[in-house]
Amino acid sequence: MNQGVNVVGLYVDNQDEALTFYVDKLEFRVHTDVRNGPYRWLTVQHPDQPSFQLGLFTPGPPIHDDATAQTLRAMVAKGAMPPLVLSVDDCRASYAQLKARGVEFTQEPIDRFGSVDAGFRDPAGNGWKMIQAPRSTT
Repeated sequence: MNQGVNVVGLYVDNQDEALTFYVDKLEFRVHTDVRNGPYRWLTVQHPDQPSFQLGLFTPGPPIHDDATAQTLRAMVAKGAMPPLVLSVDDCRASYAQLKARGVEFTQEPIDRFGSVDAGFRDPAGNGWKMIQAPRSTT
């Protein structure tokens, strides 16, 4: 029986740098960090989502040849991959906390569509939107 999505992967150019960013700045936790030769399976998870993992994977063997890996790294660095979304209770407060931890934002918090959102990128170039849920008016 299908039990849902467990891991979603991101391409990063440096797994150690990505791990530092996701753990030290976004406060994710390491779930799995194992190696098989040069291949490293590295996943982190948000502390409030124990059944979901974010994979931090480097393009290359055994999955990709060198040309494909180079293309993928270039696309990520340019911000060409779809953005991820981080849900927060208070976008402006989260923005201030993450900025104090050294997260570089591409967009300051802005009111939009009854909510507030901001944008940032990880060290590899993966885009994130940080979105505050719309406040109920009832």
